[in-house]
Amino acid sequence: MWQMERRVFAVIPAFFEKTRIFETIQSVRPFVDRIIVVDDGSEDGTAEIAEQSGVIVFRHIVNRGQGAALRTGTEGAIHLGATHIVHIDADGQHDPVSIARLLSPLEAGSADVVFGSRFLGEDAVGMPKSRKALLHLARAFNSLVVGVPRQVTDPQSGFRAMTVHAAQQVQFSQDRMAHCSEILRNVTRSNLRWCEVPARVVYSEESLKKGQKPWDAFHIVWQLFLGVFIK
Repeated sequence: MWQMERRVFAVIPAFFEKTRIFETIQSVRPFVDRIIVVDDGSEDGTAEIAEQSGVIVFRHIVNRGQGAALRTGTEGAIHLGATHIVHIDADGQHDPVSIARLLSPLEAGSADVVFGSRFLGEDAVGMPKSRKALLHLARAFNSLVVGVPRQVTDPQSGFRAMTVHAAQQVQFSQDRMAHCSEILRNVTRSNLRWCEVPARVVYSEESLKKGQKPWDAFHIVWQLFLGVFIK
């Protein structure tokens, strides 16, 4: 059973999510103790809606990227006394019901970082074949070039959880889309214990319009090249 001092913080990076942020907050709230929304330079009222929902809101004056927003939110959660931190997207694709799966290995003491995978079981609802093919290519690239272990099934998953001690150790500098690969690389090359668990992700027409496109893979490769290989 979880101890009373447990404090799970959800960190939600958000950029122009006015139409979805309230629903996402409400769906996440039952599964965590506190929620931090990082508004990454939106100009559509995303931050105001989040504030009205009663969560903690940090704001970037300009758009810096999802990786930068996660870094801001994670640092905030650490300073506010979190014991466990969950990263979850603002667009509603990540099913909050899976948060319990992510936390379970942390609470059992068998892992320090847990990554949610769309490819363990049948939990990627409505994923287009083109998106699935792109993610399989990303897996091969991460294994062959970036150095992520081959057994990682979903290297581009943004759905993850970690203990506060792991969060203090996991350093990542990528501000934009390459942060997923960088976090994986750094975790799997450290002494932190990690694992993957099935995570339910639901794709909608609206979220697919805003999600990564095939040509984004080139941006990710370039960002990783600059950030990982050029020091």
